[in-house]
Amino acid sequence: MSDFENATEAASLAVQFDQAGQADKAVECYRTAARLLDRVCSQVSPSKQPDIRSKVREYLERATFLQEQKDKAQQAESERGLQKCYFLMQQALDADEANLKDLALQLYLQAVELAVSVKTSDSDISSRIKGFAKQALDRAEEIKGIRRIGALSITEPKRPPVVSPSRAQLQREQSVHLKVSGKQVYTEEEKEVLRQTSNINNNCFLPFMDVDLSEKFQYAIPFEDRASELRLSSKQAKEFDSWVRPHEVSSDPKLIVGDHVDCFSIKQTIVSDCSFVASLAVSALYEKRFNKKIITSIIYPKNKNKVPVYNPFGKYMVKLHLNGVRRKIIIDDRLPYSKYGRLLCSYSSNKNEFWVSMLEKAYMKVMGGYDFPGSNSNIDLHALTGWIPERCAIRNTEADFNAEALYEKLRTRLESGDVLVTVATGALDDVEAERTGLVAAHAYAVLDVRLVNGVQLLKLKNPWSHLRWRGNYSELDTAHWTPTLRAQLNYDPDSAAQYDNGVFWIDFTSILKFFDVFYLNWNPELFKYTYCIHQKWDAGNGPARDAYNVGENPQFSLHVQGKGAVWLLLTRHITQIDDFRDNKEYITLLVYKNGQRVYYPYDPPPYIDGIRINSPHYLCKIITNDTSADKFTLVVSQYEKSRTIFYTLRAYATCPFSMGKIEPYPYRKTIRGEWTSRTAGGCENHPSTYPNNPKFVVTIPDCRTTCHLVAELKGPKQYQIGIDARVESLEDPGVTAPFLKESSGPFRSGFVVLQLRNLPAGRYILTPSTFYPGEEGPFFLELKSTCEVSCEPRH
Repeated sequence: MSDFENATEAASLAVQFDQAGQADKAVECYRTAARLLDRVCSQVSPSKQPDIRSKVREYLERATFLQEQKDKAQQAESERGLQKCYFLMQQALDADEANLKDLALQLYLQAVELAVSVKTSDSDISSRIKGFAKQALDRAEEIKGIRRIGALSITEPKRPPVVSPSRAQLQREQSVHLKVSGKQVYTEEEKEVLRQTSNINNNCFLPFMDVDLSEKFQYAIPFEDRASELRLSSKQAKEFDSWVRPHEVSSDPKLIVGDHVDCFSIKQTIVSDCSFVASLAVSALYEKRFNKKIITSIIYPKNKNKVPVYNPFGKYMVKLHLNGVRRKIIIDDRLPYSKYGRLLCSYSSNKNEFWVSMLEKAYMKVMGGYDFPGSNSNIDLHALTGWIPERCAIRNTEADFNAEALYEKLRTRLESGDVLVTVATGALDDVEAERTGLVAAHAYAVLDVRLVNGVQLLKLKNPWSHLRWRGNYSELDTAHWTPTLRAQLNYDPDSAAQYDNGVFWIDFTSILKFFDVFYLNWNPELFKYTYCIHQKWDAGNGPARDAYNVGENPQFSLHVQGKGAVWLLLTRHITQIDDFRDNKEYITLLVYKNGQRVYYPYDPPPYIDGIRINSPHYLCKIITNDTSADKFTLVVSQYEKSRTIFYTLRAYATCPFSMGKIEPYPYRKTIRGEWTSRTAGGCENHPSTYPNNPKFVVTIPDCRTTCHLVAELKGPKQYQIGIDARVESLEDPGVTAPFLKESSGPFRSGFVVLQLRNLPAGRYILTPSTFYPGEEGPFFLELKSTCEVSCEPRH
């Protein structure tokens, strides 16, 4: 075979290897083809030599390019190996410093194994990796020596770490700064509630416990979590190319660049989570302004200074407040990438920084994917920080709306670091949106609130990092920006106009005109005490609507010990994104003064009549002083109960308090009766027919504990009904009768309650009646008691 034929065959093989991605073989074949063609060149006529030399250059250039690509890939892989060694060493040193010797030894040995496996021709990388290996091996040998001295052989079989019961126990704490005002450990009922609501959008997110601080973050291969390949939104899907890891799109990936996260670097893309990104912005600004880690503290792994660090093994853990408690979210670091060369998720404008993308991915995993229907910042900020959510609607047309008080609260409390604030627009038509520069149904971060020479101003940030307000006090406004105002706010509208970063000033009057609602999240550290209760409300308990009867609703007693403030947060647990997308459960909290079970929603009138809203969170506030009541009944209420709900009731207080569930009486009996033409005798105002009413004999046994009994009468709503009780006989003749006659009080439409307390053993006659004689129809008499009683109709 001639040199030309050999060159042609070598070139053909080179192309095949090139297309198959086998760079080493392709380089060898391209160079062989070039060498053979160069030999052929001297054997052909001068007219053919330029074409052959051109092919020689083409093959050599391709071989050089492939070799350079291979060298770059090897260099990158070496640098990744160095990053992994460094990460393992830092984790090992932190464990060593914390006196976790077994964990430290394991990490040191992993670092040595990894260092040995890294192949590199870069002398600097090789030297640094050898240094890590020597340091790790030396310290591992020292620890082995310590363990031998302690008579614990290093060759013993590995045992799983033993976690003490107290360490693994799920505690009722909310914050290390607040004292738990009650029992620390959850009841079995509460644990079951938390277990059932751990399954969110087909993933399991367990409560975060101390043992999770020992989570493993290093693996032999890059960590991959199938559940972290999130469902994309339709906009993302149109552009999507692949999932990428940070090191594939950044030359020097880090979780956080610099000493602080920067609110101005956060950019929302095509995921519809403006409220979440606005929440990140106000949290990041708070961290920088007050030097308190409220957002970066929830990301793991961390170094010994408790700063989150980039993990070259690709695994992260995020701690979010969800369904009543802090929960553990595990993600890998793969992010959606566009065919146009950009991330298809929120990101930092610093291309090497990834904390924004990782936090968003963790939250989107909980929410079922990047095809997120949208939320509000009360929900998002509570999930991120645990700060107490409060919704302040802008109600310009309502007489009790105090705009000035709201502004002052925002200005003073934001300045002191007590609250995080966002503000959202409502519906805007296209013409108004274009004219104002505002986005309809969109959340904005509130960065500052300032009162300057009587002018009420707010500094906002659009999560998109572009598109700003175009009205009064915008950078386009030439009338209001006086030299004094510019100086006091350190703001130059002319410079601001050069670059649209989505940040702008706006006057409060314009806020009231174009925005709908402020979302405030309050710092729990404003309080000293906290307590929470996790419960389930079965759909079958009580009427679908509680317009007449709240006796079956979940109820709690609150005893405030001193004067101060008590805030009550009712949180409904949500486990499916469809429920979040179309929330039809309107819940609230009713507050009554007495501390006993309440049966009628408006008798007595509630001290606080909650507004039923379809948000997962509802907040109400109680202020106590020297003359106010100190005992309250808290009633969970729904507009219309259609299904079983799980919820958490959490109290925050400036003074000591106790809160507990008002347990229903354990014994129940239901008797069905009827007012007929013969027995519909009416009330006692009709003495000739009243004795004809149905009568029931209730027998109270002689028991060790005092017996309490509640009789509930339910009948046709068109009738006013009531129930009377009389003592027929007592078992002990020496005991004084507790009453001669008791009544349920004023006759009521369709539902009435008679409460009898401290009943001695004996027989009691109950008489249910309508107000007027001749009102025929069925009724139910339900008896609830603390001891088992018998009930028979008297014929």
